[in-house]
Amino acid sequence: MNKTNKSRILIAGGSSGIGLATARVLIEHGCEVIISGRSASKLKSAQQALGANAASSCFDASDASERKSALSKIGAVDHVVIALSGGKGAGPISSLTPADLEGGFHAKFFAHFGLTQDVLPHLSDTGSITYVSAISARAANPGTSGLSAINAAIEGLVRPLAVELRPRRFNAVSPGVIDTPWWDKLDEAAKRAAFTRFAASTPVGRVGQASDVAQAIVFLIECTFMTGSVIECDGGLRLVGAAL
Repeated sequence: MNKTNKSRILIAGGSSGIGLATARVLIEHGCEVIISGRSASKLKSAQQALGANAASSCFDASDASERKSALSKIGAVDHVVIALSGGKGAGPISSLTPADLEGGFHAKFFAHFGLTQDVLPHLSDTGSITYVSAISARAANPGTSGLSAINAAIEGLVRPLAVELRPRRFNAVSPGVIDTPWWDKLDEAAKRAAFTRFAASTPVGRVGQASDVAQAIVFLIECTFMTGSVIECDGGLRLVGAAL
């Protein structure tokens, strides 16, 4: 049974990757979706691709002033998906600098945290917030200690907020290696080689697609008996591990 029909849903980080894939599914379910991001051009393209049931709001979720101003214009929402990614925090601990880690926390954890605080006055009393963390928080892959710390901090919000702010619901999805623009920092040959290696290591035999994670997110929004939970959507990668 579709319980999101006619819901108004904000997807932070909705112009590409997992956020955009989630927007597509939710619109198919009859929702009104507002996607946000920092790039006006990406948002415009994504909004056009999504069609009439999509709106967009361009703001930097890590900037408190921009965030609060944008949320006041967006107004009331039934659910929020926070799919913000950060580009810093990866690498062996011997070369990981405090500045790298601080940058990673600022771009991802503090953006998730600040957006949660600021959206609460606009969130339905029976609504939900779903975070997108990463399986690095739950695996033991070399070179991911910084990413693990950042994403574990995000997942650490879920259970206390589910109790503190009940009956609003708080959950997270923890994706594995997903073919999204996050990997575009590598050239095409390096990216394909990495995906081949991860696919060989992962029990399901492939890397994930954004649509895989979108299904998990939509489940958490629709199932009103789910709160305080983290769904691992990683193809089983956490079970075997793989060096980056």
